[in-house]
Amino acid sequence: MDWLQVIIIFLIGIVAGIAIAFLLRIIQSQTAAELAEHLYRDSQQQRQQQLEYLLENVKAQFGSLSLQALSKSTDEFLKLAKSRLESERQFSVQEFDKKKNLIDQQLHQMTEELQNVSKLMKELEKDRVDKFSQLANQLKTAGAQTAALMQTTQSLREALSSTKSRGQWGERMAEDVLRMAGFIENINYFKQKAISNSQARPDFTFLLPRNLKLNMDVKFPLSNYLRYLESESEIEKISYQKSFLKDVKARIKEVTTRDYIDPTQNTVDYVLLFIPNEQIYAFIHQQDSAIIDEGIRNKVIFCSPITLFAILAVIRQAVENFSLEKTSNEILSLFGVFKKQWGEFIKRFEILGRRIAEVQKEYESLTTARKRQLENPLNKIESIRQQRGIQIEHDPESKKKLPENPAENS
Repeated sequence: MDWLQVIIIFLIGIVAGIAIAFLLRIIQSQTAAELAEHLYRDSQQQRQQQLEYLLENVKAQFGSLSLQALSKSTDEFLKLAKSRLESERQFSVQEFDKKKNLIDQQLHQMTEELQNVSKLMKELEKDRVDKFSQLANQLKTAGAQTAALMQTTQSLREALSSTKSRGQWGERMAEDVLRMAGFIENINYFKQKAISNSQARPDFTFLLPRNLKLNMDVKFPLSNYLRYLESESEIEKISYQKSFLKDVKARIKEVTTRDYIDPTQNTVDYVLLFIPNEQIYAFIHQQDSAIIDEGIRNKVIFCSPITLFAILAVIRQAVENFSLEKTSNEILSLFGVFKKQWGEFIKRFEILGRRIAEVQKEYESLTTARKRQLENPLNKIESIRQQRGIQIEHDPESKKKLPENPAENS
């Protein structure tokens, strides 16, 4: 019996009990409350019994059905699960194989990449060692150079502290510029040559065209400038700066009092004042450019190593142009002499040509008429000799011909 039928029967029983209870209440003459209570108790008991019976049947039926359904469902579920699991297993195995192959490929690639990375790391390590070695050597060299530079700087500072040393340093710088410009001592310039009839002795005297001369002084005041660089106080810097500019102006006046500009000695109207450092030259321009104008008004031209090189280039070009002009004039003069001698040569050559023509004419006269006139008597004499058969004495040719003509010998 199906458990649904049991439920239907249970419901019909309940309805029937209610109907019986209703009829009994009408038939019996009991009071409504008692009858209702009695019917209620009876129906309640019956309903309780039926309900218990129904529940038992339902439990039994449901248990049986549940066991059957559960057994059947379990078998089907197991079969379905088995087939499903089998397909899933096969699919998983295939996917696992694919993933395994993919993982193997990736592992192989990763192994190669790791090997390349390891190789690269070794190369980088080797290169790092080399670079550090080179860097250490460079640092060592830089340290040595820095120490040498510091020593040179200290030596230079000590040297510049002396006026004589500063003068020698200026001369050395000027000589380097002169050498770079191609100037040769005693040919393009004189060094420390005293001016005649004067006590002045310029440091350098440049030789210009037309026997002109240009003097240059290389002594320059640097004491206050060095103090300006070494001072840390702003007030001291300003004080040393003013003192240095004052020294420069005093140096201009000192140069103008000497005989560096003397027309009687064929000097030009200007004198050069050499500043042996570009930084000092720029410092003067920046702090007081009027000093440069004041120097020009006093016929004193400031020049740094670079500007001195430019001035020397102009001087050398002027000397070369003058030499070229002088040489050109000499060549033109020689061309005039050559033209005169060429005219004389042509005249003598024409005379020689006329004389050669006369000699040719005489030669032709001798080889024609005179020759024929001389040959006529000779030919007659030869004919007479041959007619008489007279042999020519001491004639080798005649001796060779004698055996060939025995009749003539007889």
